[in-house]
Amino acid sequence: MPADLAVIGLGHLGLPLAQAAVGAGIHTVGYDTDPRPFTELSAGRTPVEGSLSASDIRRMVAGGFRPTADPAELGRVRTAAICAPTPLGPDRMLDLGAVTDAARALAARLRPHTTVLVESAVPPGTTENVVRPLLEEGSGLRAGRDFHLAHSPGRLDPGSRTHVYAHTPKVIGGLTPACTESAAAFYGRLTDKVVRARGPREAEMTKVLETNFRHVNIALVNEMAVLCHDLGVDLWDVIRCAETKPFGFQPFRPGPGVGGHGAPVDPGCFPYNSRTPGHPLRMVSLAKEINDRMPSYVIQRCATLLNEHGKSVRGARVLLLGVTYKPDLADQEAAPAREIATRLMDMGAQIGYHDPHVLDWRVRDLPVARADSLYEAAAGADLTVLLQHHRTYDLQGLAVKAQLLLDTRGATPAGAAHRL
Repeated sequence: MPADLAVIGLGHLGLPLAQAAVGAGIHTVGYDTDPRPFTELSAGRTPVEGSLSASDIRRMVAGGFRPTADPAELGRVRTAAICAPTPLGPDRMLDLGAVTDAARALAARLRPHTTVLVESAVPPGTTENVVRPLLEEGSGLRAGRDFHLAHSPGRLDPGSRTHVYAHTPKVIGGLTPACTESAAAFYGRLTDKVVRARGPREAEMTKVLETNFRHVNIALVNEMAVLCHDLGVDLWDVIRCAETKPFGFQPFRPGPGVGGHGAPVDPGCFPYNSRTPGHPLRMVSLAKEINDRMPSYVIQRCATLLNEHGKSVRGARVLLLGVTYKPDLADQEAAPAREIATRLMDMGAQIGYHDPHVLDWRVRDLPVARADSLYEAAAGADLTVLLQHHRTYDLQGLAVKAQLLLDTRGATPAGAAHRL
């Protein structure tokens, strides 16, 4: 049966979209320019950790989802969504290689009247200045006349039971008003609310603002954490009090670093030209600098705690709890745990870890010993560091067993551990 939707890019953006579409009764085909996701999905496994579970994939396939390695399938749908990843490259700029590969694969098979959606996180102007020319040149069709083109930034809260796809408003910005309405008609089948942006650039910039808002506010509380520790102030109690204010405040909490797939957008990521000179987002750059320092601050706190108890980092047995970027998920994307483990190893510490969602963990391509018994491992470690608060952790019991416990998430009862 021909599909109604083609999802191009079977990763953290594409799979949830495909899941929502299948749940809405939309016949969906999944394609990726990288053959590995197709191989994993065909075997009933999820190609990316922390996105969907294997049982989710099996339910999708039973509901009509078809992963394919045949790009010809892209020419048989009414709607195509580009959900390719845009990781930070070595130059700290967003890598659009997967997006351009997806656009070229689609362009060669693009039919008139198709609605093309871009969900990938991209710099403002990418949908119009990068994706549009590739689609037009490869197909001979014209966007806004022969096919619809729109941007809709991905909005996902992985693992959340509250902010599910259907109840998260979808922002849409089309190349033309007709493009916007075509995209709105599609997303209206998946979500309760559709928000129309003025155009693709406004939709793209919405993602930039949302991502940078998170990073800037986390940086603020991270700086507050360092200051409050030096002053002997309980920041966690400060946040508890501040969040009772019914206006003008939104609580953020510090941590050992910032992980996840939404990287702060540096000024260098914007496609500048002679007409649009660069305007550095200085606050974003500073927030990134602050957040990038947090793993080093955690190391400093570890060394100080060990010293205060007559021990050196060299030779110390350190147990890391929770190596994922988010609680109750297996996703390790940009989690600070690996950098913290690396630095402790460089200082001569013996590292072990525990995470109920990660059965095998490697640092510098070397396996890290996983604790089978959490309490026994904590009792035997010179220092236990909570990096991620999974709900299965009994922190009160852990605080009793551990010789030294550093809580970087403020999750332990007051006075039960040393908190960030």
